[in-house]
Parts: sequence; structure tokens; C-alpha cells
Amino acid sequence: MVVTMDHKHLNYFLALAKTLHFARASELCHISAPTLSRNIKQLEDEVGAVLFNRDNRTVKLTQEGKAFCDYANATLASWHRFKADIQEPQQHIYGNVSIYCSVTASYSFLHQILEKLRMQHPYIEITLNTGDPALAINRVLDGHEAMAIAAKPVKLPGQIAFTSIGYSPLVLIGPKIACPISEQLKDLETIHWSNLEFIVAEQGLSRQRLEQWWRKKNIHGRIYAHVAGHEAMVSMVSLGLGVAMVPKIVLDNSPLKEKVQVISDAEKDIPGFEIGLAVLKKERHDPALNAIWEIAQSLLTY
Repeated sequence: MVVTMDHKHLNYFLALAKTLHFARASELCHISAPTLSRNIKQLEDEVGAVLFNRDNRTVKLTQEGKAFCDYANATLASWHRFKADIQEPQQHIYGNVSIYCSVTASYSFLHQILEKLRMQHPYIEITLNTGDPALAINRVLDGHEAMAIAAKPVKLPGQIAFTSIGYSPLVLIGPKIACPISEQLKDLETIHWSNLEFIVAEQGLSRQRLEQWWRKKNIHGRIYAHVAGHEAMVSMVSLGLGVAMVPKIVLDNSPLKEKVQVISDAEKDIPGFEIGLAVLKKERHDPALNAIWEIAQSLLTY
């Protein structure tokens, strides 16, 4: 019982040490911020030292807190090795890895990774969060998740390690239903792009690629809606609300793909997305993260 309590405190401490933010750390630990604060105070009382300096705005590790990081990491690593040694003659990898990705990535790239992970490392647990792919790299940088499936940005942050797992070209799509937009798409050779309304990504590489294409084609893009997430963009196009530029992998996996038409392959003008796993370089030594990293590298598909 005491061992379990100690490890819980150590995990809470490391989450706060990583994020330096009570709300983010409590989210990682799946507890409330007041509960996290109470547990950190209990740990400090047990250690006999203040581990964090905190006020209403900031949280910082003290010198004692920085030293305690090494102890906490070493203790948890030893515990995982001990469990592996006594429970199985083979060496198993234990741990929980939080992953962020888009909905499309969760049933394409991630599905392949988890399929192998379950067979090779059954004791690694996964916490999955899905959302706007434009946020993926920042989610890792901010400590929300340990790993993300992301499109490689033009300039990769220096703190991030990235390994490619695939590639997706970009396509321009329009609606199939009878509507003012589809009327303008009857002759694909003479589309007046500046007369069309576009469904665009709120931010990220997809938005950058579209604006790059607009400039190259001298198109004055008219925006109907800003959308977070490519899947919703396909849905809005299928309703006849506009045209959009999306990664082909999103269209291929969409339940609405039969309700839209590809009106242009943007690949000859604009490069697509290099897709891969992103983690903090300083976390790459983690055995559970490394196990997923190696599986991803073995599944590279171009």
C-alpha cells in the first residue's frame, strides 16, 4: 500500500515538473488541480523540502525539486524493471504513453502501430486524445501528450524528434449534390477559382499550403468557413457549402467520400504532407516511447 502511494506521488510530481502548470499536469494525471496540489504538498512534507516555488502565475522547480527529478525517474524505472523481473522471465516494457492525433490518423496510421504494439508490448498502456492536427506539435511541446502523429512543419522545433511514417498528397474537393457550387464545377478545365467559396483550416500546415497555392495561381480566395479538423471540412463540402483542399488520406478514410468529388490534384503545384511521430528529444530514452517509435519506423509507407 505504501509503495503504491509513493509511486502515485512520484508520477504526480513528474507530471508537474514536466509541465510546470497545475491544470495541464492534473489533466495528464486524470485528477483535479486541487487534488494534485494536495498530493504535491503531502510529498513535500514527506521529503522535508519545498520542491516547487509557486504563486498565482508561475510554477518553478526549486534546486531540491530538480534533484528530486532524478530520484523520481530512477525510482520508477527501477520499479518497472523489478516488476518485469518477478512477473515474467522475459523482459517486458511497462508504462503509459499519451498520444495526440487527428481522428483520421487514429484509424489509419495509429491503428497499424497499436496493432503491432499490442502483440509486441502488451504491458504498455495508451491514453489517446484526438483533435485538430494543426495543434499536434504544440500539444507535445506544452506537455499535454508525450507523443503525437503530426504533419512535419516547414521548420521543426529544435526540441522535437520526428520520424516519418507516411505521406499524403493534397486534393481539392467539391460537392456532388446539385447546388450553386457544383454548377460552377461542371467543366473542370475552366474553373474560375476566385468565384468559389472555400472551406479552410483555421490554422496549421493545411492552411499554409492552400494560401501558397492561391498565390501561385493568383487566386483571390473567398472564405466561407474556418474549420478545426479536416474531417469536418469534408462534411461541409459534401453539403454544398464550398470547396476545400484536404489531405488525400482524410478523403480516403471519410464516410462521406462518395458525396464529394476530386476537382483537382494539387500535388503537381503544392507538396503534400510528410506524416510522422513527434516526441520531445529529452523523452526519447523512455522505454515505452521508444518501443512505439521503433514500431512506427518499421511501418514506414510511402
